[in-house]
Amino acid sequence: MDFELSEEQRAFAQSARDFALSEFAPHAARWDAEGIFPKEAIAKAGELGFCGLYAPESIDGLGLPRLDAALVFEEMAAVDPSTTAFITIHNMATWMLGTWGGPAVRERWGAALTSGRQLASYCLTEPGAGSDAASLKTRAELQGDHYLINGGKAFISGAGSTDVLVLMARSGGGGAGGVSAFAVPADAPGISYGKKERKMGWNSQPTRTISFDNVRVPADHLLGSEGEGFRIAMKGLDGGRINIATCSVGAAQGALDAARRYLHERQQFGKPLATFQALQFKLADMATELVAARQMVRLAASKLDAGDADASTYCAMAKRFATDAGFAICNDALQLHGGYGYLGEFPLERLVRDTRVHQILEGTNEIMRVIIARKLLEGDNELR
Repeated sequence: MDFELSEEQRAFAQSARDFALSEFAPHAARWDAEGIFPKEAIAKAGELGFCGLYAPESIDGLGLPRLDAALVFEEMAAVDPSTTAFITIHNMATWMLGTWGGPAVRERWGAALTSGRQLASYCLTEPGAGSDAASLKTRAELQGDHYLINGGKAFISGAGSTDVLVLMARSGGGGAGGVSAFAVPADAPGISYGKKERKMGWNSQPTRTISFDNVRVPADHLLGSEGEGFRIAMKGLDGGRINIATCSVGAAQGALDAARRYLHERQQFGKPLATFQALQFKLADMATELVAARQMVRLAASKLDAGDADASTYCAMAKRFATDAGFAICNDALQLHGGYGYLGEFPLERLVRDTRVHQILEGTNEIMRVIIARKLLEGDNELR
């Protein structure tokens, strides 16, 4: 095991840090306050390859390991976890399209997505199918050379502002085996979008419901084979869980850095806060939890890159631990700032709001525990 990053990995991470400081940092607070979806900034990220980090080279993606992608996402999330989180979702959907899409799909959207010129949404969740995703009811019926899609999706990031929807719909019977995946033009006739949701955080990306009313989708827009959609969706979510865990690690690093600076700058009782042992101990615990979360995420990414049989379980463990730890670190950093941490002029309250949802999406942390426990109770699995 080698915990040291290569020079190439360090340089790639530094380029992501520089990009985030120049393109995200000056605007993140305004994007959050005004609910602005910064498509221009995302397109600039695409120019650096950040919109197709692990997408296959066949669609002009970089084809990087998940570990390398995590390094980029962490650096950007330290500045703006909301915008970075959308970029991770776009990367996931783009990878799915490039991996399972046929020639027509790859030619139509591949290079446009990896470059950031166009954007993708991932459409699995429904109003009645959240944690129980295999119970989804959106239907896709094959009629000659096209599928006819009817139903609805909920909590879709980027909905109404993206160009293609990676959609899971039921083309067969009940359960996971009846689900198929499709690439659907976001402006296809019969698609309508709900109101932009008002959210606690993640305000730099829109969230809407999507309705499908007799939407015709060419048969060659099927991803993989019929009945393979749920497996494809779960494969996407393995990487998605690493991505969102990485966003929590990045946000926590940003919060920890802000707290360190503040403890040196702020004085009470005639001396800097950094001289108070209780606050030193709090900072030490925050740093320890952060390093543990980062290493768990990188371990899970390495397992996924290696095709390890237990990779899905490690992804669930990393997502559970890192998102809980990340939120706690951001919240502790806010507390160390006192009343100032509660003000919009400081980034802490935004980091707290943005990281809270990480414990819910890409599978709630309760579902992560179900996945982990199920694996542990199967035979002699020890996860060593």
